[in-house]
Amino acid sequence: MLETMLRLQQRLNDETNGEGWEAGLTRQGKRIDWRRCIWLEAAELVESYPWKHWKNIAAEPDYDNIRIEAVDIWHFVMSEALRLNRIEGDGEIASLAERIATTPEYRSFAEGEGERPDDLYEQIAVVESFVAALFRREPIEELTARFFDVARLGALDLPTLYRLYIGKNILNRFRQDHGYKEGSYLKEWNGREDNVVMQEILEAEPGIEPDALYRALEEAYPGT
Repeated sequence: MLETMLRLQQRLNDETNGEGWEAGLTRQGKRIDWRRCIWLEAAELVESYPWKHWKNIAAEPDYDNIRIEAVDIWHFVMSEALRLNRIEGDGEIASLAERIATTPEYRSFAEGEGERPDDLYEQIAVVESFVAALFRREPIEELTARFFDVARLGALDLPTLYRLYIGKNILNRFRQDHGYKEGSYLKEWNGREDNVVMQEILEAEPGIEPDALYRALEEAYPGT
């Protein structure tokens, strides 16, 4: 599952930014900063908590959104891992997957061990610890280890992370192929957001393959 996700992320980045994006530039010459992407998504995750003392702090955290934000963060964590592996490692995705998979944190996450803290401020501290590792420019293994702590906040396990990642990855590919950058893409599909349609397909067919999911999105897209 880990290697499949890394390969799909590589493909998405190649198609979206152009091959050679690991050097830090898109095909149009625009700078790429995956770590900035990560901490901005992490900030959006924190906004799912009722942490603001001037508002209703008795409200429940929005765990559904925390789960989705964690999956979005995972896209960027893998992108940074792929970049570093191309620059500092051997560039092989299989060996990158092995590096991550042999860490104790990954094995614990894959085996469903560990739980999120009960206190919401302790949960927020988990995100802050992850961002701190990001700013310290920690290596791939440390960055992914701290991410798995964040993933647990949304009650994610490896199969759920995989399923949601596959869905969002293919949807992102579909968006790019249907005019997302040009502004012609339709995000509302007959009164429903594309995210909702994608999740409905996943729920109806939990084991759907990536290419089959793409075809299902194509069939559901307005005007096709």
